[in-house]
Amino acid sequence: MTRRTEWPGGPAEPGGDPESDHGPAEPEAGGGARPGRRSRGGAGAGSGFGEGAGRRARSGTRSSGSPSSSRAEKGEPRDPVEQARNICLRLLTGTPRTRKQLADALRKREIPDEAAEEVLARFEDVGLIDDAAFAGAWVESRHHGRGLARRALVRELRTKGVDSTVIDEAVGRLDPDQEEETARELVARKLRSTRGLDRDKRLRRLAGMLARKGYGEGMALRVVRQALEEEGEDTEGLDEPF
Repeated sequence: MTRRTEWPGGPAEPGGDPESDHGPAEPEAGGGARPGRRSRGGAGAGSGFGEGAGRRARSGTRSSGSPSSSRAEKGEPRDPVEQARNICLRLLTGTPRTRKQLADALRKREIPDEAAEEVLARFEDVGLIDDAAFAGAWVESRHHGRGLARRALVRELRTKGVDSTVIDEAVGRLDPDQEEETARELVARKLRSTRGLDRDKRLRRLAGMLARKGYGEGMALRVVRQALEEEGEDTEGLDEPF
């Protein structure tokens, strides 16, 4: 009876030898051997519940931590300011971003507004967020890389959350002569693919391409007309808006 009382307690150390859960060793050979076997069988049935309950209890203890403690175990900071700082640093790695883009990302991650504002203001103070520099670089890259004109550049910068004053300053640095020269280059590259079409269709296709890139109607018409004249097209009547 003593063995049956002590066995359900089992080995208490986690990670112990699983074989020890089978109970105590067989009694010494003798009259007590058979009762010992019955004791193992009876205790085994009882210990199934006791052992399972113990394991469930230990498991419950381990899993009862709060979400914040789980994040801490994974190395994530609990402080929302520190969380916001880490998010911004990851987003800024290798890719400039506007303040609004970062603010939207923090809001999506449910960072409190007060913590987000603190981090964004600090990043602006140290120059990690600079919407003016972002806008200037954007205009330079998108104009020379994609041939975008002022209108298209303004639209894109607005979607990035850049202030209107900053946008005006950035696109204002774009030389009008350079803008028209870029339009000519775009038309020259597209002109060959329109050969064989009638004049009006060529006009609509070329002017439409410039319009999608933000060029005004007057400039687009002038550039397309000159390109068609150089190919010997009759451009009479093309002074009218298309």
